Amino acid sequence: MSFGAYILYFVIVAAIPLWAQFRVKTTYSQYSKVGVRSGLTGAEVARMILDRNGLSNVPVQATSGVLSDHYDPRKKAVFLSESNYHEASIAAAAVAAHEVGHAIQDKEDYAFMRFRSALVPITSFSSNISWVFLIIGMIATMPSLMLVGIVLMAVGVLFQLVTLPVEFDASKRALVQLEDGGFLIQQEVPQARKVLSAAAMTYVAAMAVAVLELLRLLLIFTNMNRN
Repeated sequence: MSFGAYILYFVIVAAIPLWAQFRVKTTYSQYSKVGVRSGLTGAEVARMILDRNGLSNVPVQATSGVLSDHYDPRKKAVFLSESNYHEASIAAAAVAAHEVGHAIQDKEDYAFMRFRSALVPITSFSSNISWVFLIIGMIATMPSLMLVGIVLMAVGVLFQLVTLPVEFDASKRALVQLEDGGFLIQQEVPQARKVLSAAAMTYVAAMAVAVLELLRLLLIFTNMNRN
């Protein structure tokens, strides 16, 4: 790759996640100001959906941070950021239902979620050590070491790939629960969908960046073998 191509590549890699973050923040900010007709807070929405799905044993807790909402499969608990926990907005309802979607996946032993959970420790190890092999391989011009680094990095790409169906499925479940349970009126459902779609783009962006970086390293590896 020429110097200009490298510059363009790094601009694209930096722009993709920035665009995704901008989209989710602006969409979330917009709909966090739009109240739900039901008047239910994110915590109440989460609690009621959990109970409707036989998950009364799963607690809903507030956690610090902005958009720090998540479901912890180890603790079997839904964590909502302070604003989503206490506010009765379209954004809070959508995010709360999404995290409960993960709890329902856990209950139903959703295959992609199980696979992603199994990949977590492997991905944590491979992502930390892959760069050691990549840097040494490039500096010392040792293709074999670089190949090890690429394989280790590919595990992270696989994790990003598996994450997509997990997140999209949780959002699909969230919309079904919100609509069928009467938590949102018909006019509010498209607004909740926009919040969830924007959030999903952050995972798509992460996947795109991971794939681009893997392809760049494969190109370097190929050129190294030719020389």
